[in-house]
Amino acid sequence: MEVRKVSQAERLAYENDGVVHLPNMFSATWIEFLCEAFEKALAEPGPNAEEYTPEEKSGRFFADLNMWQRLEPFREFVFDSPASVVAAQTMNATRINFLYDQMFVKEPSTDEETPWHQDQPYWAVTGRQVCSVWIPLDPVTKDSGLRFIKGSHFWEAYNPHHFADDSPYEGTGLPELPQIYTSSEEHEIVSWNVDSGDCLVFQGMIVHGAFGNHSSTQTRRALATRWCGDDVRYFRGKGETAIPTSDPGLKNGDLLDCALFPRVY
Repeated sequence: MEVRKVSQAERLAYENDGVVHLPNMFSATWIEFLCEAFEKALAEPGPNAEEYTPEEKSGRFFADLNMWQRLEPFREFVFDSPASVVAAQTMNATRINFLYDQMFVKEPSTDEETPWHQDQPYWAVTGRQVCSVWIPLDPVTKDSGLRFIKGSHFWEAYNPHHFADDSPYEGTGLPELPQIYTSSEEHEIVSWNVDSGDCLVFQGMIVHGAFGNHSSTQTRRALATRWCGDDVRYFRGKGETAIPTSDPGLKNGDLLDCALFPRVY
């Protein structure tokens, strides 16, 4: 597979800030491939698919996950695309296990924002080499895509919430995420214009959210693939957990090597 090398400066940005914008990582062929895969996934939503836009409102915010387990194009992307290499290079990892994939579609005139959250508290994994590779299929402006609190990947873990109704996960014992005031100078909030072929790579603990799609013409489609490196182990803590959605047959402290979390690098 062809992939440009992640530079030392880009790796340092990821380590220090918790997120990095990587231009020109995926060929037009791969983006076209994903566009076709998204059409198939939208026509055949899975058991975990969710619609976040109320019927009476304009637009559509749709999400689904674990497409790779049931749709061959997504499985092919996991094993054959440059995504695992991008994750390995960015995290400076010598091994990579795939965690899961997740697709997001925000159609034009969709007000719904993705609330501020950390990803890793939703997942039954522990370790620092945990990242997402977020790939837009459409050009994304800095006020319609993801936004991040720079350096927040060093914060403690906070309690996850369900996106559908903002209800907190039960029984985790984790504190609630403090209110994030976007107008405050307390935090440095960063976002980018991201073209198709670019990607964002961000650490599992960074606090982030996403804008609504206020364009009247441009759909915003993106695929997030989640990857784990050398120090990551399976760990199912107290209370609710979103991922995995089925039993991987692992015990706390195990390496992730299994059918559900295959080693791909």
